[in-house]
Amino acid sequence: MSVSTSLQTRSFPEPAAALQLLKPITWFPPMWAYLCGAVSSGVSPSGQWFYVILGVLLAGPIVCGMSQAANDWCDRHVDAINEPHRPIPSGRIPGRWGLWIALGMSVVSLFVGYQLGPWGFGATILAVAAAWAYSAEPIRLKRSGWWGPGLVGLSYETLPWITGAAVLSAGAPRPEIIVIALLYGIGAHGIMTLNDFKALEGDRQMGVNSLPVTLGPRRAAQVACVGMALPQVVVIALLFLWDKPMHAAGVAAVLAAQCWAMTVLFKDPKGKAPWYNGTGVTLYVSGMMIAAFALRGMI
Repeated sequence: MSVSTSLQTRSFPEPAAALQLLKPITWFPPMWAYLCGAVSSGVSPSGQWFYVILGVLLAGPIVCGMSQAANDWCDRHVDAINEPHRPIPSGRIPGRWGLWIALGMSVVSLFVGYQLGPWGFGATILAVAAAWAYSAEPIRLKRSGWWGPGLVGLSYETLPWITGAAVLSAGAPRPEIIVIALLYGIGAHGIMTLNDFKALEGDRQMGVNSLPVTLGPRRAAQVACVGMALPQVVVIALLFLWDKPMHAAGVAAVLAAQCWAMTVLFKDPKGKAPWYNGTGVTLYVSGMMIAAFALRGMI
């Protein structure tokens, strides 16, 4: 039997393909943001490790994994052009299994979120709704290069950060926490824009108006980098204002390193976008944790 025939007659997903559908590499940002929230709350995790670990698992493998499955199902026609080897267009996840996996994980997400109390459950409802609003018709916010990355940035960074702080504090986070979490979520718009470079051709053909499609690679890269840098400048200024000069200097140092990486990106925006997503984003999230420790010391 040929490979193509075996794919066409497959009844159940390949286990490896099901894991690939959930894209483990994407789990890190929301998991890290939840940890930043837990740190910034200033509450000792002693006796609350269950909520820390469960929250990290919820933010990453469960909710983020669910969002990736939903996105791949809704993007199966685009992926057939951009990445035909992906689990759904390749046939390794046949029929409507991609949809069933996404819906099943949505239910699991809500069940697990309920275990984190009212703040965790409310945040999970928002996260699940955002995941489907981003990918699914008729809303499908990913068609916009402005609204789509903005929603993802807030969902990946701001929402889990605030949730981690709220769950450990058993109440609303301090205003300073909300402001910093919001700034890093806004900055993540640029990260998501650079992530859109890999789907440039398929997005253009399928009418997805990402910024690389509407602005072109070079200008989209410039917009993305400015969008990442400006919120960090505000974070630095606030940390100085809040009498945290060492932490402000730390965030400034990682921003300076990002600016160097941006100069490399501008030489070949489309080709260097994956490299920047590994280098510049690592620096970006390092600044998040520095800011979290600054907030922790403000109690």
